[in-house]
Amino acid sequence: MMSFLSAALLICLATNKALGATYSQTDSHVGSGFLSAFSFEAIPDPTHGRVNYVGSATAASENLTFASGDHFVLRADFKKVLSSSGPGRDSVRLKSNKQYRTSVTVFNVRHMPQGCGTWPALWTVGANWPNQGEIDILEGVNDQGPNAATLHTNAGCTMPSSRSQTGTSTGNNCDVAVTNNAGCGVKFSDSRSYGPSFNQNGGGWYAMERTDNLIKVWFWSRSASNVPSDVKNGATSVNTDNWGTPVAYFPDTSCPIGTKFGAHNIIINLTFCGDWAGNVYGSSGCPSTCVDYVNKNPSAFTNAYFDFQWLKIYG
Repeated sequence: MMSFLSAALLICLATNKALGATYSQTDSHVGSGFLSAFSFEAIPDPTHGRVNYVGSATAASENLTFASGDHFVLRADFKKVLSSSGPGRDSVRLKSNKQYRTSVTVFNVRHMPQGCGTWPALWTVGANWPNQGEIDILEGVNDQGPNAATLHTNAGCTMPSSRSQTGTSTGNNCDVAVTNNAGCGVKFSDSRSYGPSFNQNGGGWYAMERTDNLIKVWFWSRSASNVPSDVKNGATSVNTDNWGTPVAYFPDTSCPIGTKFGAHNIIINLTFCGDWAGNVYGSSGCPSTCVDYVNKNPSAFTNAYFDFQWLKIYG
């Protein structure tokens, strides 16, 4: 006969399992709240882009970051013709003041940067790259969609070739040293997940779940009919079990996620050209050369901006 203690333990285990994918909201950033939750990184671009990351005072004076109601806009300069011998195009790189491990991050984005030469990204990263890992949630270049979600690690992290996801793996070794920094990526199937198509459909939601055992990434277009209500409404709690098959699924089958990924900051940035956008520029159907185009055509970057409705984090 089952003891009372054993029965209680089973109930506890069952309850924990049921709640395993339920997370409570810990942070909510809307409008000007972004400016208090993030710090400006006026640093040389690690990806060698044709960009000049500015500090908070310059960003404010040039209107590169501004908030109004539930809009937070982060953009690049679209007014100056650049000298070939001078700095790159003014833009912004933000880093969250808080760090996260086990968590769910949901971005509600109305508009993302578009244009030849652009390289926007929403991602998380740990210290001493790549030893504490990197998770790219939204990233692409030169308006060439769809989106890709990617992990970057040191040695000893690979993904199974077959796993439960709707996207297509573009590489299963996450070690940057053997992939020329490419990591292990998953290409989305939804054309609305990136660039002009994303913007034409009113944007959408990107979500990332991270535990010590897995990393999952989802995307829902604003025009999709299957957006979970807790995602759409930015609810005070979310249950990822109800979100369906993720676009990208990174299990711990042959990657000790709990040790390969440390405490992460959230990064929002927009660069130009550089190691990726510059290297594939010629095959992207864009005019001139990347650096020359970015230097001489400021009006081409009128639409090179993020507009966030909110960012919510759950733990």
